[in-house]
Amino acid sequence: MRAEGSEGPMSNTGPNAERCAGMEDKLVEYLDGRAKPAERRAVEEHLAVCSGCRHRAEDFRALWGALDDLPVISPSAVFDASLRARIAAEPARRGFWGWLPSPRLAFAVAALVAMSVWMASLPRGTTDQTEISRSLVEADFGMIRDLPVLENYDVLSKFDALSELPASPNASAAGDVTNETRE
Repeated sequence: MRAEGSEGPMSNTGPNAERCAGMEDKLVEYLDGRAKPAERRAVEEHLAVCSGCRHRAEDFRALWGALDDLPVISPSAVFDASLRARIAAEPARRGFWGWLPSPRLAFAVAALVAMSVWMASLPRGTTDQTEISRSLVEADFGMIRDLPVLENYDVLSKFDALSELPASPNASAAGDVTNETRE
């Protein structure tokens, strides 16, 4: 029968809940006698403070005591002999794929090789962050390099190549409208 607060394995909801969860792994080694001295001391100190874990340890001891009282059942000599005969009668793996532990492993290795060859044959893109940042920096410096030309308005306003462009009919109509609004 469990005491209140020990409904599940190491189910402490108090401030020691994390400590109880850590003790669950060490408790079996402690009860089995395999715990190191430092771990043994830590578990004993925790069991002295935590009633839930103490009840859990008592339950484990009672269960192991009941299991120790059960008779040991060993297989009969006939069963042992027939099992050894069946193992000896198993055919040995032969053939080219006989060295592989299973067909699934052979398929996995073949898929891995195929995927590696396919990935190696793909063209390299500019998905690398350093290449992308480098191209953005070059574009920014290109604009800065062309900035003096853009700032020189006199050169652009007196550019003869622009005056030689034929006037479109829409442009002349738009010019008339702007002239009328100015008057």
